[in-house]
Amino acid sequence: MDLRAQLADELEAARSQTLALLHPVSDAALTRQHSPLMSPLAWDLAHVGNYEDLWLVRASGGDAVGASYDHLYDAFRNSREERVRLPLLGPAGARSYLATVRGQTLERLEHVELGPDRPLFDEGFVYRMVLQHEHQHRETMLATLQLMDAPGYQPEVTPPPGGLAPTVGLRPAPSEVLVEGGPFVMGTTTDVSAYDNERPGHVVDLPPFWIDRLPTTNRGWSEFIAAGGYRDARWWSVEGWAWRCRAGLEHPGGWQRQGADAWSVDRFGHHQDLVLDEPVQHVCWYEADAYARWRGQRLPTEAEWEKAASWHGPSRTKRRYPWGAGAPTAELANLGQVRFGPATAGCLPAGSSAWGCEQMLGDVWEWTSSDFLPHPGFAPFPYREYSEVFLGSEYKVLRGGSWATHPAAVRTTFRNWDFPIRRQIFAGLRCARDA
Repeated sequence: MDLRAQLADELEAARSQTLALLHPVSDAALTRQHSPLMSPLAWDLAHVGNYEDLWLVRASGGDAVGASYDHLYDAFRNSREERVRLPLLGPAGARSYLATVRGQTLERLEHVELGPDRPLFDEGFVYRMVLQHEHQHRETMLATLQLMDAPGYQPEVTPPPGGLAPTVGLRPAPSEVLVEGGPFVMGTTTDVSAYDNERPGHVVDLPPFWIDRLPTTNRGWSEFIAAGGYRDARWWSVEGWAWRCRAGLEHPGGWQRQGADAWSVDRFGHHQDLVLDEPVQHVCWYEADAYARWRGQRLPTEAEWEKAASWHGPSRTKRRYPWGAGAPTAELANLGQVRFGPATAGCLPAGSSAWGCEQMLGDVWEWTSSDFLPHPGFAPFPYREYSEVFLGSEYKVLRGGSWATHPAAVRTTFRNWDFPIRRQIFAGLRCARDA
């Protein structure tokens, strides 16, 4: 397919998914702030349009459609907790703004040069950037919808029931896999969709290590709770224990005890029995770090995570996805808000990495031990505020994507980051240890 036609189709598909996600939500719920951690949904909706206005209309030489809105939808000028007090576009106004911008975008796309003379537009980079931005905001909207009070959010498309059944082999699969020591290429220099913080590709030499074959499950986490993990400072860093006490953490976000040993979990305002063999989600970095210590393990570094996910040792080649170059499918990864929750751990063996790690893309973002630091040779592009202003020890890196992540917005080099206290995101973990 012609590149312009492909980009147009992907832009329209992303917009259709965004509008469909919010269609069941009332105007009142779209304009309300459901948590000080999150923006009103109507802000996110118009922000998606303003970002497209900036990068696909104005940056391509078109006239500004909504320059008068820039101060309202600048994420760096207005904190999330302040946005509800701004004179924002209402839901109808936001949708109208989206449609107007999109018309200009498609018109500009017909004529803009997509060659190497303009790095921003080379091979459609800026269009892929804007696409990923909308996909990422849809995941952010899902995190907001998860925080809504009852009766909560009911998607118009009913997700498949439960998780897929785990595959049962002739003999039990190992709980850990060994990743051999030696050099590998971390990051990328060639992926046309990669953000600046994924670049450039560079060689990292690691000692051998063990890493869990599967992400940590609710079953494992319930054992941590039963063993008093939330009440024993031995397993927590000093900062983590102080936060646990201050925040009153006793279990992952959304869990509610049902009797002595059973739990339910809140899924978009609807309580359901906790599925023990699903990956745990809504845990912060401090919790993940404490759990790993309790297990006698640790969180993997992001270099270890990326090598386990992407590197094929025998051929010394890097994979865009754990299983290879083929695009994600439902048999390979649980992505794209199809199930509205994690799938059963062990149910997607076809998506294994070369080392045998499963479900490294999709289901839950996985905390690593690493601070969000630049790769050697990092250069901000196309603007500092995407990555550079966040670089440092204040943020921890997450890898792998969640069930809510769109397949176009994830790969083995993709880096996410957040504060170590954050748990509204769809985040879990897998553990590692030295070999």
